[in-house]
Amino acid sequence: MIDHAAELGDRIGRRTATIGVIGLGYVGLPVADALHTGGLRVLGFDIDQRKIDQLSRGENYLKHLGAEMTTRLSASGRFEATANFERLDEPDAILVCVPTPVGPHLEPDLSYVIKTAEAIGRCLRAGQLVVLESTTYPGTTREDFIPAMLRAAEESGRGKLEIGRDVFVAFSPEREDPGRKSHTTTTIPKLVGGVDPVSTELACALYAHGVKEVVPVSSADVAEAAKILENVFRAVNIALVNELKMVFDTMGIDVWEVIQAASTKPFGFMPFYPGPGLGGHCIPIDPFYLTWKAREHGRVTRFIELAGEINRGMPEWVVEKVAEALNDDSKSVRGSGMIVVGLAYKPNVDDTRETPAAEIIELLAARGARVSYHDPLVPHFPEMRAYDLEMSSVGLTAETLSGCDCVLIVTDHEVIDWNAIATHAGLVVDTRNAMGRATVPINARVVKA
Repeated sequence: MIDHAAELGDRIGRRTATIGVIGLGYVGLPVADALHTGGLRVLGFDIDQRKIDQLSRGENYLKHLGAEMTTRLSASGRFEATANFERLDEPDAILVCVPTPVGPHLEPDLSYVIKTAEAIGRCLRAGQLVVLESTTYPGTTREDFIPAMLRAAEESGRGKLEIGRDVFVAFSPEREDPGRKSHTTTTIPKLVGGVDPVSTELACALYAHGVKEVVPVSSADVAEAAKILENVFRAVNIALVNELKMVFDTMGIDVWEVIQAASTKPFGFMPFYPGPGLGGHCIPIDPFYLTWKAREHGRVTRFIELAGEINRGMPEWVVEKVAEALNDDSKSVRGSGMIVVGLAYKPNVDDTRETPAAEIIELLAARGARVSYHDPLVPHFPEMRAYDLEMSSVGLTAETLSGCDCVLIVTDHEVIDWNAIATHAGLVVDTRNAMGRATVPINARVVKA
């Protein structure tokens, strides 16, 4: 009998294994690069042919990762990108990095995960390792991903393949933070939990070629739960400071100064900062995966759901602050000209996934405002799942700033000209405490929101 685990482990150890990465986005492309840098051959899969074409030309559509990455990948001879999923039988290990959004009622949408599992199943062969990296609720790998994959394998005539003997499966949560300079895919510790000990061992050996520290845990369920905990922790604490922001606002107290003061305590306090709402793929979404799964087990996660309610309500609160500020100038939202500064969900990247700026723009427009936006990193409003607005970034000139009724700061990119806003704007509603960066006297009336 062939010892598939031993053979695969040998190929991984000798760096002769081919690694498939499904989904070449914010998660998949960095992990592909990390393993490629570690000496492995990488075959990338994506349904977007435009990404495949750009990668073949050495172009990087994820600007924060730099052109050096894709130039290095395309020149090495050990990286190839394809939209042909029938080639999934070629890799020895397959990493799944596809989206896990929520539906219109905040229910988990595992359609990308299930479709990917089925695509793998149709090409599955003995001796392959499959690792799910997409963030999801505990139990997904065992209860949803594996059954879909094995069912597709049987239906496609691949035969009965046994997990842990023929095929190996693990979960290893992505921990990407686009734009962060202090940590990279290579330096962030990598959690790995297999559905059996052999799968854990093989997955750990694989990631060790591209990540400095690999941390095995006892099961895929633990790895899934750890990722959810990380993001729930942030979501709850952000909700706390958002709620305190609204409370302190009614008291005439600057929450930013309060946080700075509290941060002088050397223990027992960790600063979190308020904002206009949550963005990115993880924090606005992942808590709802856990609340949904908890109900299946007869538990109600009131604390987490309350945090989600507070965070999801922030765009409305910001728009109300804009309305109040305009009212103090004897103006209404209807008919007022506004510039929303920052479309990306966080500073210094062009990532607009789940950005609160999109909802804020829509809410202001619904109230009759004439809304434009400025974001030097996002020159055109991209098509999103919930929004598709025909808009392009406007310049922050003296004319555009003095000609609008309100400048609303949503994202504080370092490249934004804060001095121009301070000099020429009449009213600024600041959700990021960004106007403190101006080095010239502030002529505008600044309202913190």
